[in-house]
Amino acid sequence: MCGLVGIFHTKNRSLPDEALLTRMNDSLYHRGPDEGGIHREPGIGLGHRRLSIIDLSSGHQPLFNEDHSIVVVFNGEIYNFVELMPELKALGHVFRTHCDTEVIVHAWEEWGVKCLDRFRGMFAFALWDRNRQQLFLARDRLGVKPLYYSLHPDGRIAFASELKALRIIPDFDRRIDPCAIEDYFAFGYVPEPRTIYHNAFKLEPGHYLLLSANQPLPTPQPYWDIPFAPTLTLSLEEAQTELIQRLREAIRIRLVAEVPLGAFLSGGVDSSAVVAMMAELSADPVNTCSIAFKDKQFNEAHYADQIARQYGTRHQVSEVDPDDFSLIDQLAALYDEPYADSSALPTYRVCELAKKTVTVALSGDGGDENLAGYRRYRFHMAEERLRRTLPQGLRSPLFGTLGRLYPKADWAPRVFRAKSTFQALARNSVDGYFHSVSLMSDSLRQRLFSPALLGQLQGYRASDVFARHAKNCPTSDPLSLIQYLDIKTYLPGDILTKVDRASMAHALEVREPLLDHSLMEWVSCLPPHFKLFQGEGKYVFKKALEPYLPNDILYRPKMGFAVPLANWFRGPLRGKVRDAVLGNRLMESGYFNPSFLHHLVDEHQSGRRDYSAPLWSLLMFDSFLGL
Repeated sequence: MCGLVGIFHTKNRSLPDEALLTRMNDSLYHRGPDEGGIHREPGIGLGHRRLSIIDLSSGHQPLFNEDHSIVVVFNGEIYNFVELMPELKALGHVFRTHCDTEVIVHAWEEWGVKCLDRFRGMFAFALWDRNRQQLFLARDRLGVKPLYYSLHPDGRIAFASELKALRIIPDFDRRIDPCAIEDYFAFGYVPEPRTIYHNAFKLEPGHYLLLSANQPLPTPQPYWDIPFAPTLTLSLEEAQTELIQRLREAIRIRLVAEVPLGAFLSGGVDSSAVVAMMAELSADPVNTCSIAFKDKQFNEAHYADQIARQYGTRHQVSEVDPDDFSLIDQLAALYDEPYADSSALPTYRVCELAKKTVTVALSGDGGDENLAGYRRYRFHMAEERLRRTLPQGLRSPLFGTLGRLYPKADWAPRVFRAKSTFQALARNSVDGYFHSVSLMSDSLRQRLFSPALLGQLQGYRASDVFARHAKNCPTSDPLSLIQYLDIKTYLPGDILTKVDRASMAHALEVREPLLDHSLMEWVSCLPPHFKLFQGEGKYVFKKALEPYLPNDILYRPKMGFAVPLANWFRGPLRGKVRDAVLGNRLMESGYFNPSFLHHLVDEHQSGRRDYSAPLWSLLMFDSFLGL
């Protein structure tokens, strides 16, 4: 795992500033502490920080072809490089190393842009071809590895693995995009391709940019999409057998490393499945790690310990104080833009623990999206049955009225908290799902934002993000549609961003076998009822794992990394959240309605309402403004 930076002059062949390029590269030292390198020539400058994983002695970057006309900087892993090397050698290409990075150079020479179709892995890279005078930027299919770029007045394009490297550039445009503020307070993150800044962007997963000297900036182009075509006619039993075979193979190719390797083990289905397959494939005991919470409401450590004992892993556990909020002030600098998933705190801690014994860790990320594991999928499908029963013309006024009149009952048992459900039922399927997953509802955001910000939005709504992706969805099946939306937004914008920054802060590489694109393509084409059956998510996956994992692991309620924000904001962080939300930065930013900020703090701290999620998002936004 590594970090990359670069500057490309589109309008002239100036030599990029070496001191600036070095400062940008040094800002990513945490991503690659083993070594660094810079390459400059007229019109282009590239920088790289390396975390050595494969071919420790000769995989230095920037890496060139034989005549130095092509150079690449690369972050990630190409897992099938061992298969691609002999194929490229047979076509006449000469390799000087045994690392996956060199495969990118020769694959570009042989296949051009189509080389992306041949790669199986997680990657972001920048490749300069001097003979063609072209810069090729690409990001992996699911967005495991990040790639940002910014536009500058003199025609330069800068790019980097993290935004902090771009902010070093003196003329970086620090104007905040009002649409990104709307997105952030709806989703809790800024979805691709936006960043919080006006002229900085994320290259979307499964996209590339091919830039040519003295040519206008092209639009990023897609090269992959997940099919979600129910074309497989397997029986449930056949699907179970093949799923295990495919999972085992996705894990096998991710066990290649010349450094210590292990796995996260939370005690949930996905991480337990990964550890079970690793144990079968490994000659030595698997290194596993998990964190424990003092609060039993959040603690899964005994489940992780159960799997560790079953598979004889070398298991380490670290107990996290439920009031461990010491990292809060570091999060803004870690994520570079507003990011409101509070599970970033325990994720940082488990990466910190893992790094004590390993340099590479496998995780179970991605299983919920492709195998329909989230509870919200079950709730949405129940709403869909009602939507199909009542036409929109009847449903909208009926449930819209109920949603307005029904009291907001945060304090009540879930069965009595129907206001949000009524509001979702008044909408169509896509808007209903958006309402269900939003951090703050449309009405709350309207009250939160100042008249000036609402005017700048010019009618833009964060639900437009879902609408854009829904248009491209290859299926009309209601379950597959919302899975597709999550794969395009929540997975890269929240889950993978969280893991990348938390792991890279400790120079730890994380590999996600459940996000193997070949495995995901195959799973997406299974019948939807194999994934969600009679209210049971991941149904085919759990049935397939019954010979490997005990039922109390497979069929217990999902927990996840929870943080007691509501209690923090009424207790030990009472003063901190009041000072931040009602402090000068937010009040004077011009983005917010001061009276509603007071309302949020007072209602939550009085115990009348649970506004912990909005308050956390405001706390993180305030921290971002202080960068």
